[in-house]
Amino acid sequence: MKIAVLPGDGIGPEIVAQAVKVLKALASDGLKVELEEAHIGGAGYDAAGDPLPDATMKLAQDSDAVLLGAVGGWQYDTLPRPMRPEQGLLRIRKGMNVFANLRPALLYPELASASTLKPEVVSGLDIMIVRELTGDIYFGQPRGIQINDKGEREGVNTMRYCESEIRRIAKVGYEIAMKRGKKMCSVDKANVLETTELWREIVTEMNKDYPEVELSHMYVDNAAMQLVRAPKQFDVMITGNIFGDILSDEASMLTGSIGMLPSASLDANNKGLYEPSHGSAPDIAGKDIANPLATILSVAMMLRYTFNNEEGATRIENAVKKVLAQGYRTADIYTEGTRKTSCSEMGDAVVKNL
Repeated sequence: MKIAVLPGDGIGPEIVAQAVKVLKALASDGLKVELEEAHIGGAGYDAAGDPLPDATMKLAQDSDAVLLGAVGGWQYDTLPRPMRPEQGLLRIRKGMNVFANLRPALLYPELASASTLKPEVVSGLDIMIVRELTGDIYFGQPRGIQINDKGEREGVNTMRYCESEIRRIAKVGYEIAMKRGKKMCSVDKANVLETTELWREIVTEMNKDYPEVELSHMYVDNAAMQLVRAPKQFDVMITGNIFGDILSDEASMLTGSIGMLPSASLDANNKGLYEPSHGSAPDIAGKDIANPLATILSVAMMLRYTFNNEEGATRIENAVKKVLAQGYRTADIYTEGTRKTSCSEMGDAVVKNL
């Protein structure tokens, strides 16, 4: 398994180092892994004047999977927009054509008290959010800041989806639903946005190919409310890029911390880009206090979805469960009576429990 390792910025190098520990521990048990590191984001700009250097894109394309930390930092905020770290992330997603973003929101029983919602509301939570990743308003053209006919500055972004883009992400959602509870909620704003009116039409039409899946539709504003009112009503949620970005971050707080949420971004052949759902957190970078579990759990998703190694994926997930049961907690999930743990100590604990 050739894996491109892109630590990125902020806490990225710290959390990726813990995930690499886990991969190397599995390699010592016979898993054949080849790791190669490269720059992305602000690190890419610092090293090569580009948030996605050509060498990094080539490595990603030549590898079987990509493990990415996070990008971004305050020191890059004044750069021209094409040179900002986030552009590197958008470009690698587009360049790899990883259109299907899977973000599980799973509450571990030990973390029920870490959620800001009442335990009875979130206990047993297990949602899979399927987010379209390479279209929508983040990529639509035209875009930019311009002077309008009144002489005022005007910002323009374009929400755009074509039928084939909707069909391929809906197919992913339906197939995941078939393997779970056969229940899927499609989130849109079809009452005011023609883009999502088309989305709803196509998702509904495709339901005839998956008659066992109970399909429902929900406007995004209601979905945001329902996620905090009664989140366990959802099993699979499918939505576009911008709505999925917002809803998956909201769902992360149901689980106690965004530091617990892994993600997988897959192409049509299940080649994937794997990263935690959180950002680079520059305010805590270098302090060895970040939560590496989302990144470690992203490795489990990598083994499951790209390499079809269910045994390895389950070993990692079980190790994380054991670590939490033993009381290890990084600062973001710490509660009185548990053991406050550094980023590197958490990585070591997971390796020990493999």
